[in-house]
Amino acid sequence: MTIGEVFSIILSILFVLNIVFAGIIIFLERRDATSTWAWVMVLFFIPFLGFILYLIFGQNLTRRRLFDWEDIKKIGIEDLIRAQIAALREERFHFIDPSVREHRDLIFMQLVNNDSVLTQENEVDIFIDGGKKFEALMKDIEAAEDHIHFQYYILRDDKLGTRIIKALTKKAEEGVKVRILYDEMGSRSISKKSFRAFHAAGGETSIFFPRRIPFINLRLNYRNHRKIVIIDGKIGYTGGFNVGDEYLGLDPKFGYWRDTHLRMLGDAVKALQTRFILDWNQASPDKRDIHYQEGLFPAVDPHAGNTAVQIVSSGPDSQWEQIKNGYIKMILMAKESIYIQTPYFIPDQSLMDALRIAALSGVDVRIMIPNKPDHPFVYWATYSHIGTILEAGAEVYIYDNGFIHAKTIVVDGKVSSVGTANIDNRSFALNFEVNAFIYHHPFSQRMALIFEEDMKQSTRFTLNNYQKRSLWIRFKEAIAHLLSPIL
Repeated sequence: MTIGEVFSIILSILFVLNIVFAGIIIFLERRDATSTWAWVMVLFFIPFLGFILYLIFGQNLTRRRLFDWEDIKKIGIEDLIRAQIAALREERFHFIDPSVREHRDLIFMQLVNNDSVLTQENEVDIFIDGGKKFEALMKDIEAAEDHIHFQYYILRDDKLGTRIIKALTKKAEEGVKVRILYDEMGSRSISKKSFRAFHAAGGETSIFFPRRIPFINLRLNYRNHRKIVIIDGKIGYTGGFNVGDEYLGLDPKFGYWRDTHLRMLGDAVKALQTRFILDWNQASPDKRDIHYQEGLFPAVDPHAGNTAVQIVSSGPDSQWEQIKNGYIKMILMAKESIYIQTPYFIPDQSLMDALRIAALSGVDVRIMIPNKPDHPFVYWATYSHIGTILEAGAEVYIYDNGFIHAKTIVVDGKVSSVGTANIDNRSFALNFEVNAFIYHHPFSQRMALIFEEDMKQSTRFTLNNYQKRSLWIRFKEAIAHLLSPIL
């Protein structure tokens, strides 16, 4: 057999395999048509290598049960969920703040499809500056008495990261139970030696989806993008800030880092605690699982506040894209205004349609994005979607005072969402995310005012500006737009 014949046979086998792989994607995987076509194109234009890329970036986790906690019944969440569902269906649910009732449908959807209990007595503080956020966090860490649960997508081995790890090490030495959970992809710059003193003090670390073999991680496309801190089961943090010097505005490339983060007191902390435990137990090595203890869920001050909150999680293991569905429901409820801040604006067709319909209906739709990329390809994909929303009458603002990384949406100054999810397919379908949906007029009005203050440091990007972009930019947008479903 000649070399040419062997080569021909190999090509034939690759062709057949590509057909088989394409068939698997089309008929067996539950994907939307857009991402299906994108992957089919990758398979046919890059034979064999395309399948390797699919194994790494295209796995479907919806059939796998990744998160389980056998002690969940001891918290009473299942009973509370059933009770709240029944009360909402029978119109006998007691809303402490009567204005929350108008959001009943959104609350019900998140409760039924995401087990997101509505907590009504919370105090919620907003941080939009990294220095102030980490100053408050350090004080809470220093005051911890029982446990600290610390989870971030990015944990860097720089000045801020070192300072925080030292503070956590000190608490571990004092006998406080400290657990650190981080994502391997997001925190790839940090090494195990950074935790030597922490481990020696009794602290524990876990890595989400670590590689099983050197240099290769077939699950690197699925990232735990959540940022959660729980102090003594009483104080909770979540939002957009990661741990690194750039989040303090110390990276000259980005300049000032504008983000949004929350500090919570009240029953919403129990929901964040549950989320952390589920994530930790999935990732913990050697079955160092967390089991139920009363100290993890202490009684909270019933008069902590009057802010109603639902903690909503989503991920590639879920049947529904819960956070995206929550955004769409909020948008469809809008009567007056929709304010969105996001570093990436790559909505799928359903979310784009909802925004376009709102804008065409006369709702004041405003979207704020950065003036510089932290990921160039995603940046151009963002711009490729701007034209459509501008044509519908929405307003787009380019934040000029550094880099805006906030992930927020405010509707009518009545309901808000703040968390870790961006407006893109990665956050909605590929990443593990967590958002707080907040039903409180004063809080949402404050969020709207923050948006309007940011507008003063932004440039309005008009449809005329968009139409004048260069041919080179149009080319980059076209390529990025084509691949945006699988970014």
